[in-house]
Amino acid sequence: MSDPDSLHRFLFEQAGARGELAYLDASWRAILAIQTYPLAVQDQLGRALAAVALLSATIKFEGSLILQVQADGPLRTLVAQATNQRTVRGLARWEGEVPVGADLAETFGHGRLVLTIERPGAEPYQGIVPLEGHDLAQAIERYFTTSEQLPTRLWLEASPQRAAGMLLQRLPGAVGDAEDWERIGLLANTLTRTELLGLPAEGLLHRLFHQEEVRLFDSEPVAFRCGCSRQRIEDTLRALGRDEVEQTAADEGGIAVTCEFCNREYRFDPVDIQQLFVDAPHHQPPAGRH
Repeated sequence: MSDPDSLHRFLFEQAGARGELAYLDASWRAILAIQTYPLAVQDQLGRALAAVALLSATIKFEGSLILQVQADGPLRTLVAQATNQRTVRGLARWEGEVPVGADLAETFGHGRLVLTIERPGAEPYQGIVPLEGHDLAQAIERYFTTSEQLPTRLWLEASPQRAAGMLLQRLPGAVGDAEDWERIGLLANTLTRTELLGLPAEGLLHRLFHQEEVRLFDSEPVAFRCGCSRQRIEDTLRALGRDEVEQTAADEGGIAVTCEFCNREYRFDPVDIQQLFVDAPHHQPPAGRH
């Protein structure tokens, strides 16, 4: 296994299509070290992280791309985030036993797929579609078909050591026709789980597309990094309001906040709480309507 924690772009020179390969190794294992997930949950989370790393590379932006699945089945919540700085993080929540090797409906029940783009100083862009398809890759493909009208194919896999994915996307208005796109898709469909998780980018592309004219660009490193900070936690506490925060601190002798993404704990003693609001006006919350 090579090409650890990396993102690879490639282009079909004559077929009007582009692609991405993502390999998450130490970054994926760092996420698994934060919380113990059942095997079926681990598999879905790894696929989601590979997917969001791929998708974040298809758009030029400063900020983050968040993939969320919200559902009513055994696996209730899946969140994966990638930034333009090629950092990833994610988490999952489940109830009861999540079946191993099950399809999307058995794993999640009824749900929805949400893709959110967050940019500094701009309103978030959000796309929401029903969670449909045999697996997560198909659900994301359907999102692009219905919401973006952009033919997209995904292959996603995860093991305890690596999460990996490949994306193909047809370029709008580019040279190439439907036959080219269909041929590339048929070749890509011969990709196996072992190859996606084990072959380096150059070897994988040669195995699949050696008869095509493919240009592979320089790789970019990917890393796990949580976006939490004490400043962000302080801003959240201020937003809750002085009265509520001070009452909680008085009842519990302080406040401890644990980040769900990285398990880092932030503690605030009574003096810290007072300092939070030293420059903030003390006001009563608005009266509720009856």
